[in-house]
Amino acid sequence: MLFNSFEFLLFLPIVFLFYWFVCRNRKAQNILVVVASYVFYSWWDWRFLFLIALTSLFSFASGLSIEHSEGQRKRQRWISAGNIVANLLILATFKYFNFFADNIEAACGAIGLHLDKVTLDVILPVGISFYTFQALSYSIDVYQKKIKATHDIIEFFAYISFFPQLVAGPIERATNLLPQFQQKRKFDYCLAVDGCRQMLWGFMKKLISSSIY
Repeated sequence: MLFNSFEFLLFLPIVFLFYWFVCRNRKAQNILVVVASYVFYSWWDWRFLFLIALTSLFSFASGLSIEHSEGQRKRQRWISAGNIVANLLILATFKYFNFFADNIEAACGAIGLHLDKVTLDVILPVGISFYTFQALSYSIDVYQKKIKATHDIIEFFAYISFFPQLVAGPIERATNLLPQFQQKRKFDYCLAVDGCRQMLWGFMKKLISSSIY
């Protein structure tokens, strides 16, 4: 689902209305954000939902483990490093596997060694770099004691999968975005109008740039 598509033009107002006028408390709003974000992402390919869920689980669990290992700095370092390695392996597999496989095959062919094609034609999941590094930034911030580990898995999943910046960034640090899911929100008409104005302006710029290029 593209931001400048007809589907998103219907999707966003529906989510907005449910968020403010149906979901009356913070927990319900966070659940809606997670559900809406996963629906948004699955519009491209539902099979890759398990990747974002797995990445989220790794970092959520690492944050709790780091917190429970308070006073054991070496153990915390290993937990943080393990989470980084696990998430980067997932990212590297889907982002760079075909690149290395094709180049190894080409290099061997140049010296007369003909290998069977080993590439699996791995599809690159949309936004995988953004949500991977966002998840990593959380566990690193917990390790560096810049933020406390969250015990609410729903608000953490909402932070990682937040659909307005899921596939195009920017990468939001947990110190900035996560606390917003932990606070009670109140509808502000002036802010809503200003936000709609900015989105419409961005939408027009996207349409114009797309038509030019």
